[in-house]
Amino acid sequence: SLPGHEQVFAVGDVAAVLSEGQPVPAVAPAANQMGEHAARGILADLTGRPRTPFTYTNKGDLATIGRYRAVAKIGRFEIVGGFAWLTWLFVHIMYLAGFRNRITVFVQWAYQYLTYQRGVRLITGTTAHRLLGTSRARERERRPGGESGHHAAA
Repeated sequence: SLPGHEQVFAVGDVAAVLSEGQPVPAVAPAANQMGEHAARGILADLTGRPRTPFTYTNKGDLATIGRYRAVAKIGRFEIVGGFAWLTWLFVHIMYLAGFRNRITVFVQWAYQYLTYQRGVRLITGTTAHRLLGTSRARERERRPGGESGHHAAA
């Protein structure tokens, strides 16, 4: 919870949390653990029990590094290549809520993989400025009376 505001909780990317003196990584599994811990804290408050300190448990590290390539460290095991990529795929699908979501994402990812489409599109730097300028120009065109948005008096 926030210092001085024990009734307010921050989890995930908005929280800078230490566990056993080390910063907790800004990844989804850590956010999930923080959310569960916040829920336990709320229940403890409601039932008059003391809160417990947060302890992060690293279940492993997974990262894709290319098409059908990934690296994984789970416990003392290190995996690379295609098997690590399949592990990454399986773990991410299984953390989705609901069977329908899992199937939908799996089908979308399979389609993107088979058609060589990129899964992520990032808009950064000059591209963002160009798109923003285009968006503003279109907005001005839509306004009656031109750029200022005021109608001329008749």
